[in-house]
Amino acid sequence: METSYLKAFSLVVETGTLAEAARRLNVTPAAVSQQIQVLERELGTALLARAGRTVAPTESGRRLAARCVSLLTEVDALRGWVNQADEIREFRIGTINTALHSLLPDALARFAARHPGVSVHIRSAMSSELYDAVKQAELDAAVCLHPPFSIPKAFAWELLRKEPLVVLAAQRDREADPLELLRTSPLIRYDRSLGGGKQADDYLRKAGITPTQERFELSSLLAIAMMVDRGLGVSLVPDIASPLTAGLRIAKLHLPSEPEPRRFGLLWRRTSHSASLIRDFLEQARLAARA
Repeated sequence: METSYLKAFSLVVETGTLAEAARRLNVTPAAVSQQIQVLERELGTALLARAGRTVAPTESGRRLAARCVSLLTEVDALRGWVNQADEIREFRIGTINTALHSLLPDALARFAARHPGVSVHIRSAMSSELYDAVKQAELDAAVCLHPPFSIPKAFAWELLRKEPLVVLAAQRDREADPLELLRTSPLIRYDRSLGGGKQADDYLRKAGITPTQERFELSSLLAIAMMVDRGLGVSLVPDIASPLTAGLRIAKLHLPSEPEPRRFGLLWRRTSHSASLIRDFLEQARLAARA
């Protein structure tokens, strides 16, 4: 029985459609359908009930789906164990921009000193894209926000840093009321398609604050800090800890009622063949986060 067919079946059950499973596997829906049919012939029972474009597992399909997780995990672990004699020469890490501009350089400096022969490939992207890349084994691990859903047991995630929302303002306004600044000053928005931007937008709406003027909206927290330094307005953003902002003439004002902080950490597959490198990188990231 082909384990790749089991993976295809598991994805169909997870997504509810052949098309989405095919997209994630980078094959055609017809190929996925063929693989499911082979499984059904081998097991002698129907695994999926089809209704238009959606599918749902039969009782037999639900039983197989429940076992697929452990079966595929064991196969991944076996593959990693068999290949552990091969020295790992490449480590693929994903990161959100916040971490790239704060703790990641320190973590990588410590990591590179311990593994001088390992080539590190770094990909910067949004958290949702990084989650998919780790899931598809395109990345060994990723520094990202916790997904807005329960993480499957095949993955692990460890918190590295909490970032509360703060108002970034010019130094001259460091004693001002942060809510009054948000009401009366030009607002530099953090991109609302990102987690921190959505959180800031929710806060403004719940506090009943409508800025008098919105000048800019962008996805770079570093650029926002520089624009505040240049007197272009104020911003409501997660409190990043980047050495690149140390020389800016800005103040971070805490909100009177703080919402839940943004959390980012390290995500990885428990059965990754790069497990030893991931563990060591995690340790260096912990040290960098504390510093």
